[in-house]
Amino acid sequence: MSNNLKFYIGGQWVDPVKPATIDVINPATEEAFTQISMGSAADVNKAVAAAKAAFPKFSQTSKAERVALLKRILAEYNKRFDDIAKAVSDEMGAPMSLATDSQAWIGRAHLEATIKSLEEFTFEEQRGETRIVREGIGVVGLITPWNWPLNQIVCKVAPAIAAGCTMVLKPSEVAPINAIIFAEVMHEAGVPAGVFNLVNGDGPNVGQVIAGHPDVDMVSFTGSTRAGIIVAKTAADTVKRVSQELGGKSPNIILPDADLETAVAKGIQNCFSNSGQSCNAPTRMLVPAGRHDEALKIAKKTAEAHKVGDPKSADTVLGPVVSEIQFNKIQDLIEKGIAEGATLVTGGTGRPDGLNRGYYVRPTVFGNVKNDMTIAREEIFGPVIAIMPYETEEQAIAIANDTVYGLAAYVQAKDVNKARDVARRLRAGQVKINYPAWNAFTPFGGYKQSGNGREYADFGIHDFLETKGIGGYGEV
Repeated sequence: MSNNLKFYIGGQWVDPVKPATIDVINPATEEAFTQISMGSAADVNKAVAAAKAAFPKFSQTSKAERVALLKRILAEYNKRFDDIAKAVSDEMGAPMSLATDSQAWIGRAHLEATIKSLEEFTFEEQRGETRIVREGIGVVGLITPWNWPLNQIVCKVAPAIAAGCTMVLKPSEVAPINAIIFAEVMHEAGVPAGVFNLVNGDGPNVGQVIAGHPDVDMVSFTGSTRAGIIVAKTAADTVKRVSQELGGKSPNIILPDADLETAVAKGIQNCFSNSGQSCNAPTRMLVPAGRHDEALKIAKKTAEAHKVGDPKSADTVLGPVVSEIQFNKIQDLIEKGIAEGATLVTGGTGRPDGLNRGYYVRPTVFGNVKNDMTIAREEIFGPVIAIMPYETEEQAIAIANDTVYGLAAYVQAKDVNKARDVARRLRAGQVKINYPAWNAFTPFGGYKQSGNGREYADFGIHDFLETKGIGGYGEV
């Protein structure tokens, strides 16, 4: 029996206090394939009350008990792995290979990393006669996005449990089915009643209510900078901690000694992955001015090799973007790029040839982009890249840092020492040299308007802890 129209509160699937539903759209067909219930303040109040009631007991569980719980969650997650991947494909339009090998897999990877980190984590230490104790902050509100749903759900839920917190999750209403399955996983794993609660809904009626709730001790939010500002302002009235992972406009500096063919091709692939819907995507590619035209040829060839189409087709590389709203926003920004004088190398407005339905975007490359152009300043969140020439290394670093964002940055070079030097000068929370494999133990989070706090592994556990100093504790 489907739980799509229910919420998970206090260890039970319950009906919303006020019945209201919304369609969940498959972006490949533009048609609804199911519905979910939309929550209200009354539902949030019930969920927070359940979490608050569960906190005193759960916060006192041992590290070993929480490790065992996370291992049970991982086992149940693996049982539902294929269901999760299918849900992500249906609600996001992700090709099945991406939905399976990246979207569903990343949730598993975070659970494994959190388990290992918790096993090695030290919650207490002695400093003379003072005992330093790190303990769960309390009831946490978790607000997650649609673009990497399992990544953000699990990298919040798992460390919150590791820290001994109880929680209320509001996933994106755009891609909510994977979260409902995840709640079923939590139930089957035997998570104690009230420790994990799920309320679906939109930002104003559920997200902001969580952020402002007096019994919520912390909010962990991932989404746009615009929405993050609203969350922070709402949370300020109750002086709760706010951890945020927000937007990005990540630079990718290709240094003169890099293998241009490899650096540009991989840069395009990294940018276009997940149909360009990644906050840390390397969307500004900086190339030596003398090789700019050569870089454009490589970028054009690589972009045009990306097969766009039906997510269920085995040869599809890029599916649609997630919604009509996102599609229209991307089209507007492509038009601005053309109007402001950037060179349209390939792609452009409209759907790819042969696709008359679905929110499909043409893989688009712009050249001769200046850093004051709209496409260099605003997060596009689609398969669109801006290639920018630079004259000197100093200029490249200056351009890279000339943004309100600071989530991620990339450096490509044969001389690793030079790449390391440049990496240290980039104002971003995560810098990747020569496209390393994704690592669940690398801290993730941003500088500037890309947010605050850090997620993943032990960094995520720290985010959900308070530090208590007990003076006069005595020697141990």
